[in-house]
Amino acid sequence: MAVMDEDKVHADRVGAILQAVEAGQADRVTELMEPLHAADIADLLEQIGGSDRRALLQLWSGQIDGEILSEIDESIREEVIASLPREVVAEAMRELDTDDVVDILEDLERPAQDLILGALELADRVAVQQALSYPEYSAGRLMQREVVVAPEHWSVGETIDFLREAESLPDQFYHVILVDPRMKPVGYVTLGRLLSSRRVVGLRAILEDTFRTVPATEAEEDVAYLFNQYHLISAPVVDDGGRLVGVITIDDAMNVLDEEHEADMLRLAGVNDESSLSDTVWEAAKGRAVWLFVNLLTAILASGVISLFAADINKMVALAVLMPIVASMGGNAGTQSMTVAVRALATRDLTAQNAGRVVRREVLVGALNGLVFGLVLAGVAGLWFGVPMLALVIGLAMMFTLVAAAMGGILIPMALERFEIDPALASGPFVTTVTDVVAFFAFLGLASKVLL
Repeated sequence: MAVMDEDKVHADRVGAILQAVEAGQADRVTELMEPLHAADIADLLEQIGGSDRRALLQLWSGQIDGEILSEIDESIREEVIASLPREVVAEAMRELDTDDVVDILEDLERPAQDLILGALELADRVAVQQALSYPEYSAGRLMQREVVVAPEHWSVGETIDFLREAESLPDQFYHVILVDPRMKPVGYVTLGRLLSSRRVVGLRAILEDTFRTVPATEAEEDVAYLFNQYHLISAPVVDDGGRLVGVITIDDAMNVLDEEHEADMLRLAGVNDESSLSDTVWEAAKGRAVWLFVNLLTAILASGVISLFAADINKMVALAVLMPIVASMGGNAGTQSMTVAVRALATRDLTAQNAGRVVRREVLVGALNGLVFGLVLAGVAGLWFGVPMLALVIGLAMMFTLVAAAMGGILIPMALERFEIDPALASGPFVTTVTDVVAFFAFLGLASKVLL
């Protein structure tokens, strides 16, 4: 109930903001926007239409800060930045850490990039440009350059004194990274252990066991897996020579995981993984059309199987009535196995070592469900049409179909992964084709041999 009330309050506030924008009441807009969190403001800008968004920004642009820009979805971020005065954009960028600036810049066209880079301090500009030189979707793009380091021979007291006297430190950090004279990280110390240890204790005595470094060229999804697998809070990033160049924190790693999960969900449905609610009609249609076309081709193939038994269907209308039930059950069973497989591949739980056991499990699950639902459907068909052999046929067809669906649902994603094709994107049409073809061929083929 509390969530529903909160949603209603938010909807009322959005309505009031839009009314104030339409009336041109800048003070009223500021009053309504002031209590909102940066993430809520970003959601608001994404939810309203383009004309309302531009009108709102015209009245309220001076209040936009770096945190809001970093929260805005990349699909409208460039439009928002283009609507803001240059000085507002420049000031907002100066407030952000280098990793957030890089995240914003990599989705913008060159003129917008130049505008933002020109607004940065020289040191920050060099750091951002260096980060942009790394491959897209790599640890080098994900890291922040603001790092807290200490020589490996320092004591707790020396480190605390250094932190207190430092002119600038990151707003948030979790570890002090120990480096050798060549700037190679050798370990790190948590702030908790640092503050709870005596001043005379050497930093090497309180090192964390979880210490791991990440190459700057490492793929960001591998970095996210590392954080999730080993419960890391932060990880130093090193160049080809093993020297420290930055650090990745848990919030950035979790953002990558969230993006990967969201992309997998969209791909499983045959939707462009960059699609959003702010897309135009043309962009949304274009992003979905490719896999709809693939589905059309596979549906034609399944229809071709049906056409082989057209004469048999004409002789017994019951076949046409029952046929969609078998195909539908097979499609749902295949989707279940496929979803499990795609998720397991993404989390690296499904490997070459346990693939055989997982496939056997899915086949047995398909066989068990096929037996249960085959008996149920056989009973329904027998009572419905009064033809005992028809009941036997559809029961066996259900059994074959669910076993095939389970095998297709697990083997097809594994095969696509082997050939370096994204299983989340390509599995759906192939699994659907397998289940439909097997369902129609099994049911109609058995019927033609047994009943006709």
